[in-house]
Amino acid sequence: MKKEGTIIRWDDERGFGFVRSPDSTADVFLHVRDFRSRSGGPRQGMRITFEEIHMGGKGPRAVAAHPVGETAAPPPVPRARRKPARAAATGAPSSGAWLILPLMLAHAGFVLWATWSRLMPWWVPFAWVGVNAGAFMAYWIDKYAAQQRFWRTPELQLHVWSLFGGWSGAWFAQQLLRHKSRKVDFRDTYFATVVAHCAGLGYWFWMFRMQPAG
Repeated sequence: MKKEGTIIRWDDERGFGFVRSPDSTADVFLHVRDFRSRSGGPRQGMRITFEEIHMGGKGPRAVAAHPVGETAAPPPVPRARRKPARAAATGAPSSGAWLILPLMLAHAGFVLWATWSRLMPWWVPFAWVGVNAGAFMAYWIDKYAAQQRFWRTPELQLHVWSLFGGWSGAWFAQQLLRHKSRKVDFRDTYFATVVAHCAGLGYWFWMFRMQPAG
């Protein structure tokens, strides 16, 4: 039986969401592979037509879904599966490690040297450790929310942690938790926050050195 509803929540990274319909007693699970459209992928707020099925007591699921007023696109032709190259399988560091790890050491060395030289307050190293721990925890919370289908942490908040010095903790979270480590646009923004933070720190140091003595 065909039903109509609205996508009330959509997780683009994990490829699933939920549909609310007046003809259903509960929100209906929708996976991206059950969505067919010639005009793009599903998104929050989209009105769709779908068929509701029930499998193994896991709640209702939407299949053969497509935007209202649009004919469902034919399913894609299966292609031969290829094994993705995985850095974890070979033990090789993930992309960007050759740059990030030396930069972490340089950043930590600079903070400690600047504190020892009294260019920075004594509490800065402790705040730096706290910010990185907070960044790691923010990623962990978002990872857990994704697994449990809870509301996710906005990506902007994760980038703010990196911008204010937590980029080391963010990088370790990406690698150890396998979270946000393959999403290209997120990674690009992450590296931009690293550059912005280091540039800001360098500008502060340059301005400090330019001040006249005494």
